[in-house]
Amino acid sequence: MPRIQRALLSVTDKTGVVDFARGLSSFGCELISTGGTARLLREAGLAVREVSEVTGFPEILDGRVKTIHPVIAAGVLARRDAASHRAALAEHGIAPIDMVAVNLYAFEKAAAKPGATVEELIENIDIGGPTMIRAAAKNFQDVAVVTAPEDYAALLEEMRASDGSLSLRTHWNLARKAFALTARYDAAITARLASIECTGQGFTDQPSGLPARLHVSLPRRQELRYGENPHQKAALYAQGTGGIANSAQLHGKELSYNNLVDLDAAWQLVCEFADPAAVIIKHTNPCGCAEQDSLAEAYRKAYEADPVSAFGGVLAFNREVDADTALEVSKLFVEAIAAPAFSEQALAILRAKKNLRLAAVKGGVAADPVLRSITGGVLVQTPDLVTLDPASLRVATRRQPTAGEMAALEFAWKVCKHVKSNAIVYARRGQLLSAGAGQMSRVFSAEIGAEKSVLPLQGCVAASDAFFPFPDGLETVAANGATAVIQPGGSVKDEEVIAAADRLGVAMVFTGIRHFRH
Repeated sequence: MPRIQRALLSVTDKTGVVDFARGLSSFGCELISTGGTARLLREAGLAVREVSEVTGFPEILDGRVKTIHPVIAAGVLARRDAASHRAALAEHGIAPIDMVAVNLYAFEKAAAKPGATVEELIENIDIGGPTMIRAAAKNFQDVAVVTAPEDYAALLEEMRASDGSLSLRTHWNLARKAFALTARYDAAITARLASIECTGQGFTDQPSGLPARLHVSLPRRQELRYGENPHQKAALYAQGTGGIANSAQLHGKELSYNNLVDLDAAWQLVCEFADPAAVIIKHTNPCGCAEQDSLAEAYRKAYEADPVSAFGGVLAFNREVDADTALEVSKLFVEAIAAPAFSEQALAILRAKKNLRLAAVKGGVAADPVLRSITGGVLVQTPDLVTLDPASLRVATRRQPTAGEMAALEFAWKVCKHVKSNAIVYARRGQLLSAGAGQMSRVFSAEIGAEKSVLPLQGCVAASDAFFPFPDGLETVAANGATAVIQPGGSVKDEEVIAAADRLGVAMVFTGIRHFRH
């Protein structure tokens, strides 16, 4: 490939651009730039030609028109192997441009700003940048298009090894990255503007928050060994900086598809709690969960609920894992652990287990739409982030729950939200005792949850993710020791269920909120 002799640099994110430009200049590359980028390079002592000097036309319209000019576009788009293109450049005195280093106005940052006006959004839509990027990517065989500051160092290293040139493979990879960038950029603009309605008198956000047309463009973070089963291919795609998808793996084997699914289920549940909490997940359902005064105690309480199922499980904590907690965890074989952080002592203890995966997770649970594929399409919903408002609870029975029962009910309700429907949870204050999950009958869930409990249920509370359609579900949890129940209410048989609770002396609270999890 020919040497890169002329480069256009115009970047919003100026990270590393001075060093990159200095490296290009060391190869004898002429630098062309605009506005703030040109000023920055000049202040660093580099020789730079302004775009306006190259085009013979000034920047106008408050910088809206800078690089959109035939001299720049032709210098980027001209094919070096086409005689007619070379002749046209010569006829009009246009010098070819061999590299375009451009990144875009931060539209997504503006779109995420609370109260951003339509005018602000429109002003943050880049025009010249995407034009230059797409032009350079289209002519990839002759032009290297650079859109990410993290690529600067590797490109300079390759140029040093190749007398100032880049390979065709590098040109191609840069072009693919460039087209992916402009696709994401356009998708972000489309999605944000699609959520805004023009009333004729002004603009207003759609109340649903779901766009009329869904655009999804996510960078692939990593290829996975396989999917749910070895014969299925899989990869992880991530956006933003938080959550399980963007966690930093500190130790252990590569995270698998199933590990990531379970870690996400564990993380979503543990983020429900304000006090130190521990969660043990098996096949996306909690088999242990506790909220206590210390993280180590929370783990012990979570583990004792179902030691058999905890073997080979996935754990999550809502605090930095300390040495005491790590010592307790190290007694059990677990697949993976997610936590905001791990102390140095905890890492030293847990890294003794060669295959144990440790993931440090930033942020809580985002309000991003939830996507689920079905045959021929995708279902989208807003996430279930509703929290329980004690003031909105309605005691439906004659007997009021005690203060202790109410605390246990609130805990059970948080856990029940994360158990697959039909879901029945048995708990006491700060500790999950057992759960019946994913059964076709709510009574079956109540029976299974009780049958597999290894801790005594007498005096516990129970939570149901949806209403009891008949009294039999309520009667089953009461027969197994529950003295108080929390459920949404809303069944046509509510009065019969309430009557059964009154007959059995069970206190029952209605939330008015359902938490199906399919």
